[in-house]
Amino acid sequence: MSEKSTSSNPLEQFVLLAKSVKGAAAVELIKQVLEAPGVYVFGELLDLPNIQELSQGTNSPYLDLLNLFAYGTYRDYRENQSKLPPLTEAQANKLRHLTIVSLATKTKCIPYKVLLDELDVQNLRKLEDLIIEVIYADIIRGKLDQKNQQLEVDFAIGRDIRQEAVPDIINVLQDWCSACDAVLHGIENQISKANQNKENNVKLKQQTEQEIVNVKKTLKTAHPSVSDEQMVTDSRDLPMQSEKPSKKTSKTKGLRGSSGTKLWK
Repeated sequence: MSEKSTSSNPLEQFVLLAKSVKGAAAVELIKQVLEAPGVYVFGELLDLPNIQELSQGTNSPYLDLLNLFAYGTYRDYRENQSKLPPLTEAQANKLRHLTIVSLATKTKCIPYKVLLDELDVQNLRKLEDLIIEVIYADIIRGKLDQKNQQLEVDFAIGRDIRQEAVPDIINVLQDWCSACDAVLHGIENQISKANQNKENNVKLKQQTEQEIVNVKKTLKTAHPSVSDEQMVTDSRDLPMQSEKPSKKTSKTKGLRGSSGTKLWK
């Protein structure tokens, strides 16, 4: 197996191994996968016949534990602890991580009080350490709001889905598809109206232009000597008129001369 395929799907190596193990070896494989870093979905492993065979016999609690990690929460483990195998520290932390993911899929703001109760954590420091671990594992994205004592979630991975939940998911998807069809139908109606308005405007423009041509033909028939250019009067061709009447030219006074002319030698 290539390193790339293993890193892209950490569960794949366990699925391949599970096809060739049974009984106690399958139990050991389940213990390993529940502790393995980066493995947070278990559906492919649960579907294998070798793993499902554990439901018959003394090893059935380990199959129940695997189902709990796939679909359940840390609260579910506490409520059924007497029927399930004990958890290692790494397994308990992973189940707490998965519990945070489940809460994040239901609400985008998770109060610290809810997290403390669901994860069975006694102090805020340990709770915040768990949240930081989950964020670094990239199974949720968000931030700690210490002022308001809550976790703000932007993204969370999807968990395994129980078979009985599939019909509900199909109904939700069908409703979503119906809503998309309704929106698409509305958009198509708007496009149709826009195209019709455009066509009407083009027809109106053509009709107006034709009427102008007809008017020009009528005028040309009535006045053959008038050219097309002369049908339109340009204001620039009109004679200019001064805004105010020009002032009358003032009379020039003549110079009053002397009565006689003296000649000097």
